[in-house]
Amino acid sequence: MFRSLSNLNGGLFDEFRRLEREMDHLFGAGPWPNGIRSVARGTYPPINIGSTPEQVDVYLFAAGLNTESLDISIQKNLLTIDGERRVITEEGASYFRRERFDNAFHRVVTLPDDVDPEKVDANYRDGVLRITIQRRETAKPRQIEVN
Repeated sequence: MFRSLSNLNGGLFDEFRRLEREMDHLFGAGPWPNGIRSVARGTYPPINIGSTPEQVDVYLFAAGLNTESLDISIQKNLLTIDGERRVITEEGASYFRRERFDNAFHRVVTLPDDVDPEKVDANYRDGVLRITIQRRETAKPRQIEVN
């Protein structure tokens, strides 16, 4: 019985190891995150979106932005955010690891149909860009009295 299992060690287990390496190569090179706190490529800055009956709030987490580089627009319920972050690096320094995003970015968020593109406010504070879009008055819930 044990002799038959030892025969598997060479052929079958080597095949499993080869398959595992191929899967790592296939999925490791893709746009999927590698860790629990990682995000897929092209998803900078990270975004949180929340809503209430009165408004929709979009939070972009991007420390070190120059607000003059931001271009925020709404067209057909698509919120588009373009910007750039430049990280100051020391000339002639050797870096062993660089994880901070340094480049232009472009994010597009689909908004609900009832937002009012005329009532948008954007604030940048402590590395967080908050964009608040009010909902149309006709879309807000209202209390109806019964006579």
